[in-house]
Amino acid sequence: MSVKSERLDHEVILGLVQPGAKVLDLGCGDGSLLKLLEQKKKVQGQGIEIDDMAVHLCVENGVNVFHGDIDSGLPDYPDQAFDAVILNRTLEQSRKVEWVLSEAMRVGRQVIVGIPNFAHWSSRFYLLFNGKAPVTRTLPYSWYDSPNSHFLSVSDFTTYCFERKIHIARKVFLGNRRVIHACPNWRAHHAIFVLSRQV
Repeated sequence: MSVKSERLDHEVILGLVQPGAKVLDLGCGDGSLLKLLEQKKKVQGQGIEIDDMAVHLCVENGVNVFHGDIDSGLPDYPDQAFDAVILNRTLEQSRKVEWVLSEAMRVGRQVIVGIPNFAHWSSRFYLLFNGKAPVTRTLPYSWYDSPNSHFLSVSDFTTYCFERKIHIARKVFLGNRRVIHACPNWRAHHAIFVLSRQV
């Protein structure tokens, strides 16, 4: 059965991964991105997911998945074991961001990070006019039930990478239905970064 993605971030990541690549998806959820990559790019995919229900969905979808906590690191994988490591909508939920990212960069030749942009104009206006933590279409959780541990923006992540000498090889900023090019910290709902360690 053919898989078609309805998510713009998945389509963008699909375009960033080379055919036949060895891919590790950290926090892979239900495995829909890995399934898309396997069918469209013939990748050798491996997922890691902590949520029991999501792991069951991966198995039902025929996705190779390990049940595990990425905050514990990736001790079973040698350096540069994967062509691409994906952290899409995962890093903001991690308790140990620096450790998870350093491990991803250790085992992957490139790391693709997708983050929600908490500085989008709709979130800013919501906070300004309501005086409450934003609840928007792209950030649908109330403060007390949000899975997110970290609330970062495009600018936050860019600064983080600069300070740690992590090279951003490519950036793609996403609106609701299309890629955007101007004022991403204000206009982007989601950002995707391709990272590598500077030599």
